Amino acid sequence: MSGKLYGVGVGPGDPELLTLKAMRLIREADIIAVPGEEPKESVAYKIVKGAYDELDKKELMAVPMPMTKDKDQLEKSHAQGAQAVREKLDKGLNVVFLTLGDPTVYSTYLYIHKRICEFGYDTEIVSGIPSFCAVSARMNTGLVEKAEPLHVIPASYQIEDALKLPGTKVLMKAGKKMKEVKAQIQELGSKGIMIENCGMPNEKIYRSIEEIPEDAGYYSLIIVKE
Repeated sequence: MSGKLYGVGVGPGDPELLTLKAMRLIREADIIAVPGEEPKESVAYKIVKGAYDELDKKELMAVPMPMTKDKDQLEKSHAQGAQAVREKLDKGLNVVFLTLGDPTVYSTYLYIHKRICEFGYDTEIVSGIPSFCAVSARMNTGLVEKAEPLHVIPASYQIEDALKLPGTKVLMKAGKKMKEVKAQIQELGSKGIMIENCGMPNEKIYRSIEEIPEDAGYYSLIIVKE
């Protein structure tokens, strides 16, 4: 009998935000799959380790996920990752794949999940707290009220038109485009906040667009309101 694959969201950074279900599945898992070359260097690993000290007693499985937009390279790495997971499932082992935030929102896990589903294996997605919800809560404010729409935008792509949408805009993964993103927000005269590494020991809060550094890290999330 084949094993089962669980895509488990570990939340944005604070180990206390791990769900009870996530912790149960992690404890019960035969294999813990972690995105990256070295499992113990992964942010997802460090989050779980902060809540579950016995994580190192589990068999850890590295699933390399290159930070690139090259389609051929991505296709190759996703196929290799899915095959590695498949080999564990064929041995009857249950695999928990850790992913930041929620697995359904721009997660690396989904690329593996879709392939494993196509192979016909049993899979389950386990929700985690999304980063934008955690950031808004950390700032002690709401995301949307009444009939306000909420737009979740991958900021590493073209965002000019998206910034003109009504309601609250969540800008994720600005990365190396932070300078451009910041300039576009300022040009529209919009107000916003940003948290870098929300819930982590090196968390930094910026309460205005002007304060945001152009060299902010990868785990930076901006909330823009009308």
